[in-house]
Amino acid sequence: MKKNSEKIFKILILQNEKNCIQNDFFFLQYLKSENQIDDECASGLGSGLANCINLSNLTLDLRANQIGVIGVSGLGSALAKCINLSNLTLQLCENQIGDEGASGLGSALVNCINLSNLTLELGYNQIGDEGTSVLGSALANSINLSNLTLILQSNQIGYEGASGLGSGLAKCINLSNLTLELIYNQIGDEGASGLGSALAKCINLSNLTLELGYNQIGDEGASVLGSALANYINLSNMTLDLFSNKIGDKGASGLGSGLAKCINLSNLTLVLRENQICDEGSSDLGSALAKCINLSNLKLHLCYNKICDKGASGLGSALANCINLSNLTLDLISMNQSQKSKVISKCLKSKRLVVFKKTFQ
Repeated sequence: MKKNSEKIFKILILQNEKNCIQNDFFFLQYLKSENQIDDECASGLGSGLANCINLSNLTLDLRANQIGVIGVSGLGSALAKCINLSNLTLQLCENQIGDEGASGLGSALVNCINLSNLTLELGYNQIGDEGTSVLGSALANSINLSNLTLILQSNQIGYEGASGLGSGLAKCINLSNLTLELIYNQIGDEGASGLGSALAKCINLSNLTLELGYNQIGDEGASVLGSALANYINLSNMTLDLFSNKIGDKGASGLGSGLAKCINLSNLTLVLRENQICDEGSSDLGSALAKCINLSNLKLHLCYNKICDKGASGLGSALANCINLSNLTLDLISMNQSQKSKVISKCLKSKRLVVFKKTFQ
């Protein structure tokens, strides 16, 4: 490990002296594949990075290693000294950084005041509410941030962490593109509500990807998320993934009410598979989508709910009224033949529909 750390250190220093950092990460990729990077190696890498004071663009791929609190703290301390960083991609999925490591990383990022593009991949790291909240507080200081991708899937985040994260993101006033992945956590209704209420303040968002699958979210959380969506008047592209939650008719209707107010939405992917939506909810959702007058591309996943013939017919009739819809993808898995026929026949009445894709299996 010591030899590897020194090798990386020397490469970074050499490139820094040439004022050119483009190919530094060949050795990191090699080490990643061998699963050899531990705290010592990560700290050595940090020591080298700390000397790169003119660094503006940095990508570090350290996924699936053995980096813990000490290693990520060393990296964080180094990043804090890279005050000219504007573009940062840090991939640390499948390590062991936990709350303490996430908090240290967040505290370090506070110093990166010139960041405009940030990608943080921290999935599978045993991060809980404390670490997530500190990350949120750190992001609140990134006033120049316009593009953010934050991957936190399969951690231990509850409602407090989700709300804390949302509070921080709400202060990123220049944020226009946001991807937030929190699948396989435990944020529940309260966390979804807190996150939704906070994100409602990000009024300049034009592109949003929100992945909240498998989080025990019910009608209340889905409805508050819907209310938040109503504030995104500039939103043109959105992916909302809420698979495997506890959303019923009220939640689906609440989501629909919010989506209906996204008047500039043109591209939408909505994933609600494996919930508890029945006829009323599916019909209401379809009617709401018909009010998105600028919607041209729609992907709708509603399989494995409790939709019967009436709901399928109502959904199809509503979608046929999406006046500018030209591309439609429907996930019809789990529907019986009668339900599939009703949806398809209704949708085909749309005069503007050019591409209609159906998924049957």
